[in-house]
Amino acid sequence: MAKTAGPAPGFTKHPDKMIRFEPTERRVRMGIGDTVIADSLHAHLLLESGHLPVYYLPREDVRLDSLSLGTRSSYCPFKGEATYYTVRAGDRRAVDAVWSYETPYDEMAAIAGWLAFDWRTIERCWEEDEEVIGHPRDPYHRIDLRFSRRRVRVVLGGETVADSRRALFLFETGIRTRYYLPAEDVRLDLLTPTTTTSICPYKGRASYWSASVGGRRFDDVVWSYLDPLPDQPRIKGLLAFYDEKMDAVLIDPPDV
Repeated sequence: MAKTAGPAPGFTKHPDKMIRFEPTERRVRMGIGDTVIADSLHAHLLLESGHLPVYYLPREDVRLDSLSLGTRSSYCPFKGEATYYTVRAGDRRAVDAVWSYETPYDEMAAIAGWLAFDWRTIERCWEEDEEVIGHPRDPYHRIDLRFSRRRVRVVLGGETVADSRRALFLFETGIRTRYYLPAEDVRLDLLTPTTTTSICPYKGRASYWSASVGGRRFDDVVWSYLDPLPDQPRIKGLLAFYDEKMDAVLIDPPDV
């Protein structure tokens, strides 16, 4: 198999569908527990509109003895039929964590035989010598943080639960603007921490709070990155609200 197939041209079988298969210069490793089962200097990213990025590695860079035929298959109208594999390392296993298109459609011939890794199932991934969390990052995805003195007021249950002129506006590709506020500008007495967490590969692991306002409880409507990834140190400890779950998030126009 050629390791340098290069990007497959984007193609359209549907007006809103675009697929790109692009090489990355990063060393990519995949692991189960402490066992590395793939190590590649020739990884590619599959970027498909409507889906999160996925790493594809050439077979020769994967420990094939750790793979066994999985329990399922799937069909993609743009790529073809996928075969799945379960990964085993010692007494650990990740079911259907790897898949491959052995005979993809002609438009995606570049991915034939390459092995894709499911970030939700595979336990560990390293880029170079840094372990990463969540799905692979999209090289075309941006996050821009901008400080603003514009007044941000958050209303929930008929009450103002946050009021700040010290917000960081977070502009993220494809996602609505989020407003990260200092804890001092938030009604912390209305918030209760929960056990909910989520992972963002661009920001880190988020912790959540529920709000109790006017006798009503609003579950997991506030989050914060208490220990963000080194890429986003400015959001550490700031609080963000699900705008779509609030009564209103009011942003004043700039002062003249």
